[in-house]
Amino acid sequence: MHPRNAPGGHGGIREVRAQIAGLPNSSMTALASNASYVENDMAMDISKGVLTQAVTVDFNRSLYDTTQCATFTELSAATNQHPYVIHTRMLFGTDDKITAIQSVIADAGDWAFNATGQLYWNKKENWDPIPEAKRDSRTVIKAAGDAYLDSWGDGTVKVPYGTPCARLEGGSYTGGSNPTANTCKMPEFPKPFKITNRRYIIDEELGGLDIFNDFPFIDKTKPDGTPSTNFIRVEGGMIRYIHEVTVCSTRNCGR
Repeated sequence: MHPRNAPGGHGGIREVRAQIAGLPNSSMTALASNASYVENDMAMDISKGVLTQAVTVDFNRSLYDTTQCATFTELSAATNQHPYVIHTRMLFGTDDKITAIQSVIADAGDWAFNATGQLYWNKKENWDPIPEAKRDSRTVIKAAGDAYLDSWGDGTVKVPYGTPCARLEGGSYTGGSNPTANTCKMPEFPKPFKITNRRYIIDEELGGLDIFNDFPFIDKTKPDGTPSTNFIRVEGGMIRYIHEVTVCSTRNCGR
């Protein structure tokens, strides 16, 4: 069944409700008997994860991938006693049960983390549904996101940046001082540089794409890659917004 039409609430809504309540094994999550649970690339018991915490969620946004039967949800918890920004992807079986939950969970000390700033800029963005006649295909949306990630290691890759385009990295927003400019372009990182383990959620209605990945270079103690995710809005084939959440093993990834 498509997660957008799932009984008991959309997949993303159920994840938000479960997080607010701190009830990972309730009917809100509807887990399959063999469901897997992963936080920051580490498999663990769901009863010991962040979903057991009752978190104050200040803002959330979800993608519904009706082709994969999967969802992605971004949670901003700036006013929670322990501030978080959480990106979660959920995969569903044909019986509407969740078969996998994977989260990148950022808090104090992670790359550019500032939950207050993240919430402030996030709420200003427009992620309204795109009229059906103007929606990009899955292929176009995915290609835009891949080009963005590929360009970090190869400056010759042409990225379809829109104008305007803004990147929310942790709590830092590139579009703040000039909201009409293209401020998404990233520098080329030292070689060799390749972003691996890419996992995709695509929502054509919102022009939305999320790519879970292993981000190399940034964390000095994990040069082969640290848990990261890029949440991207594509309009007319062009990238409009990018949200990056990256986890560090040491404060600010040792930089």
